[in-house]
Amino acid sequence: MSAIRYPVAANAERALSAPLGRAARESEAVGLAGGEVRFVSEPAGPAFDTHDAALAAWKELVDEARAIAPEDRFCALREVIVRDGPKKPRLKAARPVFKEGRRWSAPTETPRTVWRLSVSYWRAADEAERAALEQARKVRRKAAAQVDAATLRALARQPLLPVRPQQPLDIGLFEYRLPEAPHIIVPDE
Repeated sequence: MSAIRYPVAANAERALSAPLGRAARESEAVGLAGGEVRFVSEPAGPAFDTHDAALAAWKELVDEARAIAPEDRFCALREVIVRDGPKKPRLKAARPVFKEGRRWSAPTETPRTVWRLSVSYWRAADEAERAALEQARKVRRKAAAQVDAATLRALARQPLLPVRPQQPLDIGLFEYRLPEAPHIIVPDE
């Protein structure tokens, strides 16, 4: 049985058109990219209103009752919700209705959906992402000069990493250990 060989590229569009190569494992992808890689699945190409239209457009990439080699199955069609209005909808306070054995009323409208091609690939990290893999503190100390905007954006998207392992939590001022069970901490009033 052959493994799926995912493209190695900078983004989903390049994964479809001009990948750096194909790799089944992260170690192979690192060798092709020449640095850090992450496995991602992202939408690519236009959106289609129906599944049949999307399938007709991407028939050579999507494996739905078609003969695609097992190593080439890195694309899939997915139905996604389209947000037509503002990014954050204005929510009103919901009131329970208690009608016909239901507490909440039925939704008034269903969200509009479209079909998109989802490409799974190894994303090669660019310079900004490589710099962001370090902690912000280290980048600030190392580069006493200015840090460019792309590196700053990439740093903001990365999760913070602990400087050292977390120490056991201290017992607070209003807590004490039970004499019969010293492993239990109880609040004291």
